[in-house]
Amino acid sequence: MSDSRVGLVIEDDHDIRELVRVVLTQAGFDVTVAATGAEGVLAAKELNPAVITLDLGLPDIDGFEVSRQIRQFSDAYIVMLTARAEELDTLIGLESGADDYLTKPFRPRELRARVAAMMRRPRSTSDSSTGNTSSSGEDRGSFTHNGLDLSYDSRTVAVDGQELSLTRTEFDLLHALLEAGRMVRTKSDLVRRLRDEPYDVGSYISEADERSIEVHMGNLRKKLGDSPQNPRWLQTVRGVGYRLAPANS
Repeated sequence: MSDSRVGLVIEDDHDIRELVRVVLTQAGFDVTVAATGAEGVLAAKELNPAVITLDLGLPDIDGFEVSRQIRQFSDAYIVMLTARAEELDTLIGLESGADDYLTKPFRPRELRARVAAMMRRPRSTSDSSTGNTSSSGEDRGSFTHNGLDLSYDSRTVAVDGQELSLTRTEFDLLHALLEAGRMVRTKSDLVRRLRDEPYDVGSYISEADERSIEVHMGNLRKKLGDSPQNPRWLQTVRGVGYRLAPANS
């Protein structure tokens, strides 16, 4: 847990803000805190954090709008912390650009585990001043399918030569499907992929976890310009999961 890993906590409740700050500090982050959405957006611009925890109920701008603003310039992992248990709030949070969420009250150990799993996934080359192509040093190749080009090393995706801006979660889901080819990846498989669990280790996958995959896939489809009815890349296998659409002849 070396490097200059920066964490940003956007939270107006002092006690929760301090709790999250301690959790991230113990996980090896240099942590900055912000008590309002406006302060948080400014800090995200200045610091280029690797991970952001974001409260939904901020006093000035709600967390959904903060996430949307941050997504205009940052691919930081965003974990939403919310006291709202309603599924709709969770879905809106994911659609606004969050990678994951936790409902208050949460266990500090769970937050740390979620962040640790995220940080095992590499950031894009644009975040590195050294020009290294992958923080993991692992070469997992390039894929071309129906006019889509994905490079794992450079963390880039292009459709018909036009580069797309994907969140790291969207990129990792797309990579998982390209890697699997026509083999179906279940929603549980994809949850474990995002948790950096390479096989079924018996961890609990909730309905909300699987629903979050559906939302991320919906966001990915929109960015690709893909049609659920006549998919060029992402084919839904109803009741099971997803697989790559057939190659164009």
